[in-house]
Amino acid sequence: MDTTGPSRILLASGYNRMRWKNGAGWTSEILRAPDNDDWQWRLSIAEIETDAPFSAFAGVERELVLLSGNGLRLRFDQDGAGGVHELLPPHDKLRFAGEHAAFGELIDGPTRDFNLMWKRDTCNAQLWHRPLVGTMVIFVDAGEAWAVHMLAGQAHFADDSGLGSMQMGDTAILAADGKRTRYALDGGGELLLIRIEPLPS
Repeated sequence: MDTTGPSRILLASGYNRMRWKNGAGWTSEILRAPDNDDWQWRLSIAEIETDAPFSAFAGVERELVLLSGNGLRLRFDQDGAGGVHELLPPHDKLRFAGEHAAFGELIDGPTRDFNLMWKRDTCNAQLWHRPLVGTMVIFVDAGEAWAVHMLAGQAHFADDSGLGSMQMGDTAILAADGKRTRYALDGGGELLLIRIEPLPS
């Protein structure tokens, strides 16, 4: 996948924070790949301040992870997924189709939520919540991209990667250097690991 760019660490302080059009919260965009309106996948953090509808995204799969707050209730329209799903502390997650209109209800106060979106006709995505205790090794195959979002704690990539350290809220973007590439991350805390792979041509 040639949309990701070089491996790098994106600092939480550098995310592009913008107000929602409906005024119900904020979005901090971490990355869109490629970096234009025709992105294939996108990472962001939503700060939800009041009950509000979620925007619909045709052709897009979504996965939402509760980062902080007392929980978020999603009500889906009957023509879409239907039903009610709750994201509860510490880090419940839910995958759903972007076409399905959803209404978000705060269970008890504002929440922050990690948002992964990808266009299902261009790529597949997987997301895992993992502890970091000591060293974790990530292998990135040619054509893939990985993202590592630091939920808590701190970590440091091996010196041969040239990446350096991560703190809570930072995100590392990992790409293959023309072939399968190994990254060693050492530290303590919790991570979201995201693997993006292109669909076969």
